Amino acid sequence: MHTRTPRIRRALSIAAAIGAIIITAGCSGGLGGGGTSGGSSDGPIKIGMLAPFSGSESAFGNYMKNGAQLAIDEINAKGGVDGRKLELEVQDDACDATTSVAAANKLVTDGVVASVGGYCSGATLPTLPIFNEAKIPMVIPAANSNELVKQKLPGVFLINGTGTQQAAAAVKYAQKSGAKTVAAINDATAYSKDLADSFAQQAKDAGLTVDFNAVITPGENDYSAVATQLANAKPDLVYWTGYYQEGGLIVRQSTDAGFEGTFLVGDGSVDAKFAQIAGKGYTEHVLGTFTQTPDMLKGADKWIADYKKLAGADPGPYSTQAYDAVNVVAEAMTTAKGTDFDKVVKALEGLKDFKTLGGPLTFMPDHTRSGGGFVIVSIDPSSGQFVLKDDLQG
Repeated sequence: MHTRTPRIRRALSIAAAIGAIIITAGCSGGLGGGGTSGGSSDGPIKIGMLAPFSGSESAFGNYMKNGAQLAIDEINAKGGVDGRKLELEVQDDACDATTSVAAANKLVTDGVVASVGGYCSGATLPTLPIFNEAKIPMVIPAANSNELVKQKLPGVFLINGTGTQQAAAAVKYAQKSGAKTVAAINDATAYSKDLADSFAQQAKDAGLTVDFNAVITPGENDYSAVATQLANAKPDLVYWTGYYQEGGLIVRQSTDAGFEGTFLVGDGSVDAKFAQIAGKGYTEHVLGTFTQTPDMLKGADKWIADYKKLAGADPGPYSTQAYDAVNVVAEAMTTAKGTDFDKVVKALEGLKDFKTLGGPLTFMPDHTRSGGGFVIVSIDPSSGQFVLKDDLQG
């Protein structure tokens, strides 16, 4: 039995971190936008990033770090922002709520004036009051739980589409594929449940029949109960909104139980390890909702080459979003003519169709991204990698 680690936007139990938040949030205040070094009028402008750099999720942290660094190198080569160079300060949050609190406070102490991190929602949520107290704007590249913007904190902006937007893409594909009956399965974490519930509600609103919305316990090896439920209910499409560890097992066991419909997975399962866990011959009917990775983007060859030159490896999920987050922050600071929190927030709110790798960016009034940018991906049987299938534009 494998040891479980948190995945994308995993809603970890934040209860363990509450005490740390109360203690440390007060210590992070009064720095006027990130401390004495990054917040001063000269020297480098320090940009902070929290991401997982340890454990099984460390690859995603490195994708994000390298994407952000590439943007910083490009900006610095053009003279920086307001005549000052940018500098990336990175801390490991391990996708853990308690660890992220300590890491966020370290970034505040180090003098960052903006944050471009956030991979797991459960680890990102407890850092919101810390950065808010220190008046540090957050442009979050990966974490996308609706909970992140429900607090209506002025400095919180999401580059990635929300669960509501992702669910809308799933429903759109269900309709496009001719599905009449659908089902949802989640793992009871906030991200997964939010996505499943939103999908079920939007599916009903669209006139589809929702057979069930099942809940499983993550970290187990036997999901025969839900597999049998799927086989008996026979929905045209089922949406799994959890992570690849369980998703790979559920698709295998459901197929063995006789389920023959489409198996759609959320972005938390879009990883090559999904196919490894499911096994050969079990992924032909598996699709996913996801934002485009570099290899799916038209005209991204030079960007990919530049990334590989910097990192010595191919870019992966959320490398482009982290790159975009840095450019968004830099543009806002340029417009604000400095790093003043209120002026930067106003500039972020005023962005209109700002050019990013993920497409033109405009923030909605709640600071989420207009449109979401989700597409449908499928699994290449030869490599096990998810590849673009439908951009949902037609």
